[in-house]
Amino acid sequence: MKILLLEDELMLRSSIEEYLEALGHKVIAFGNGEEAYEAIKKDAFDLLLLDINIPKMSGLNLLKALNEIEHAFPTIFISANVDIDDISQAFELGASDYLKKPFHLKELGLRIDKIKKESAIKNLKHIILNSKYVFSKEEQMLFYNNNVQVLTKKQLQIVTLLSENMGVVVDFEKFRTYVWNDEPIDNASIRAEISRFRKLLKEDFIINLKGVGYKIEKYFPEKNR
Repeated sequence: MKILLLEDELMLRSSIEEYLEALGHKVIAFGNGEEAYEAIKKDAFDLLLLDINIPKMSGLNLLKALNEIEHAFPTIFISANVDIDDISQAFELGASDYLKKPFHLKELGLRIDKIKKESAIKNLKHIILNSKYVFSKEEQMLFYNNNVQVLTKKQLQIVTLLSENMGVVVDFEKFRTYVWNDEPIDNASIRAEISRFRKLLKEDFIINLKGVGYKIEKYFPEKNR
């Protein structure tokens, strides 16, 4: 997993970083919240590991700021703070877990493994389209940073068809059959509908192969980081 660690105690930060990297995780560590916030805005992480009482921007304020810009990641808080209000706020902001200092590094590893397994189970039912977009086959919903995107019926059919054929070019005949129920619609009208859909996306993951059709490339997180 690619983990962002926010911890201002140098000795503890180094110990956590060394332990997690020994387990095979990639750890990017910061000592203040503002630097961590800027890093998260530019990159995708599998997990955030945040202390609460941190210089410049607390772990809680960091998660709140990320929620405001619709950046959502699994998060574990680590803190010596046992204030129930802070703990409650952490979970209200979307924290996955909370670990009180001092803790055994092995316990932290076990908590991370639990989140990793939960993510793997979730991904069996979800198709990852890129670092921000996920399509749920079960719910028939498109998510951007875990937020549901409002789609028309045709837009939903388009993303369903493309996501079920990841890495494969979907030609106009398939769109005509699946989205338009074999109506006598020309290729130009199909292109126009897909073009309108692409303009609505915050990040365009649909590739146009002129004169042939469209596709979504298979997304491999480790290769895209």
